[in-house]
Amino acid sequence: IVEAQIGKAAPWFILAVMLFSYAVRSVYIESCTMFVRGGVYRVVKEALGGIPAKLSVSALLFDYVLTGPISGVSAGQYLIGLSNELLHHFRARFVIPQGWGSAAIAAAITVYFWRANVRGLRESTDKALKIMAATTVMGVIMIAWCGVTLAVRPADRHLPAAAPDLSKKVDAEGNPKINEVTGHQEDPLGWLGNTSVGATLHDPSKVEWLSVVGALGVLIAFGHSVLAMSGEETLAQVYREVESPKLANFKKAAFVVFIYSLVLTALISFFAVMIIPDGPRTGEFKDNLIGGLAMSVVGPRWARLALHALVVGVGFLILSGAANTAIVGSNSVLGRVAEDGVLPEWFLKPHPEYGTSSRTLNLILGLQLFTIAVSHGDVILLGEAYAFGVVWSFVFMTLAMLVLRFRRPGDRPFMVPGNIKVGNVRVPVGLALIFLALIAAATANLFTKQVATVTGGIFAVVLFAILVGSERYLKSKGEDPEKTGQRPDEFEVEEADEFSPEALKLTKPGRTLIGIRSEHSLEALKLYLGEIDPEKTDVVVVIADLVPHRASTPMPGLSHGDQKLLSAVVKVAEEVGKPVIPIVVPTEDPFEALARIARSIGAGEVIMGPSRRHGGGDRQFERIARSWEFERKDGETKPLTVRILGEGRDDRRTLGAGN
Repeated sequence: IVEAQIGKAAPWFILAVMLFSYAVRSVYIESCTMFVRGGVYRVVKEALGGIPAKLSVSALLFDYVLTGPISGVSAGQYLIGLSNELLHHFRARFVIPQGWGSAAIAAAITVYFWRANVRGLRESTDKALKIMAATTVMGVIMIAWCGVTLAVRPADRHLPAAAPDLSKKVDAEGNPKINEVTGHQEDPLGWLGNTSVGATLHDPSKVEWLSVVGALGVLIAFGHSVLAMSGEETLAQVYREVESPKLANFKKAAFVVFIYSLVLTALISFFAVMIIPDGPRTGEFKDNLIGGLAMSVVGPRWARLALHALVVGVGFLILSGAANTAIVGSNSVLGRVAEDGVLPEWFLKPHPEYGTSSRTLNLILGLQLFTIAVSHGDVILLGEAYAFGVVWSFVFMTLAMLVLRFRRPGDRPFMVPGNIKVGNVRVPVGLALIFLALIAAATANLFTKQVATVTGGIFAVVLFAILVGSERYLKSKGEDPEKTGQRPDEFEVEEADEFSPEALKLTKPGRTLIGIRSEHSLEALKLYLGEIDPEKTDVVVVIADLVPHRASTPMPGLSHGDQKLLSAVVKVAEEVGKPVIPIVVPTEDPFEALARIARSIGAGEVIMGPSRRHGGGDRQFERIARSWEFERKDGETKPLTVRILGEGRDDRRTLGAGN
């Protein structure tokens, strides 16, 4: 996609973007440490308000809606490219159409992962690690083979020129290429092409690259390459699930992603331009670049076909996973907007059988299938449009973090480097430079990437209008999130007559109960999660739902209060990075419920927060000791440790079988 716009200098600009991506990634790391459930929408709303937040989420959703089709179509291009190579090898008299064939494969991938997400089937960590291992093996083989090729073919040992070619584009026969969206000849300068500056940039031999015009040309070329830096928002989506120690593990993961993208994306781009002949690279292999590289290295044809098959197999897995990530990310963003009261609560209602947010998933499916059909499987067209969402979501996020440095001054667990202390103020020079680079690239793209500006602008404006209209309608119906607070999470409820280790899926040697009555007692949960090893201890959080004496059977499902408390419990667990098992227990006596469940699951410890209502710690110990003794079975000797934790206290007592 980049070479189609700026010529053989593309690898240099992709390398620059890959290096710059780590700076942008650091912005997301800082934002995640401030907002566990973060992302562009939450951060921009906190810093700039509701209107910019809706604009940012509109650009972000355009990014996600196109990520799936681009990934699926690219996966299809790889498969069809290999299939046509094999058909040619066996002298078949037909070829599979590249465009519609890849579109059909992309549609199948999209429907498959939509169905998997509706059913709640998540991609396993083990599977992801296996794909990474296969990717590493493929990368090592490809890089080594390319190195051997350059060693035995001296003519290929020439790095591409760094100066971009911003002239109007022609096809292999020298005829002008016509843009399908604008209907005009393709021009990397877009609307700037008809200006005097554009006339100069159209002929790179006349450009002084150290001049202002030359700098503008470099900026335009960089803007065309920014789409190589995607997926940063995914960091914000997965941060809530990163295990403890949360920040340390998150930084390691971000660094691994950076190294992989730097080595594989940038290095392979250089090899492709150096090794694949110009004609095939911009022709038959333009949508299947790594496949073309596999077929252009030295070696017998059967060996190159085997390498091509390996590349296609691994690439298909990676790109299919990216299509799934786009669905998951879109669903998460829409859910966050709905939770904030901008979209109707109807979107949050779980699937009656699977408990998933199927309604938002259905909307995403429709948008992605429409995009695949309209694009006819044209990767270049999709990539051009995709750049809009990528760069503008980065701009909004970085601007919001810059504003928050002044609105919320003070230390952070992590800060973007490059801060100069002037008096009592830390001036965020590094963050400001990242923002300036992004806004410059975004502005250049706005005037030069016509497809992105037209399609992305229309999508963003329409979605923004829908979000504003929806929010105003809900406020007119009395659903104002500023007054009622954020909507609680929706939960899939599993009912049980009694609790057992098997029913709760308890597998660890240690088991602890934590009693929660209100959001004020969450401190005990947070403190306890901070000290335990989640590999050794299952933590069951018991929410006592008080039922009046002699009341009728409680209504099934969760009350609004239960939902709010469960949401608060889940958010504490996400913040610490350790899992919990929440249960809601209808009971007349919460102490009796804790003692009974502790015995049922074989818990060794019960944690409670201090309660003024029950006369302090002594009264709490007395109440649970009485219930523990009442529930005791003959011959039972297992002790129970009871802790009152929070508000600066950590009192504990051990209850024996006869206490």
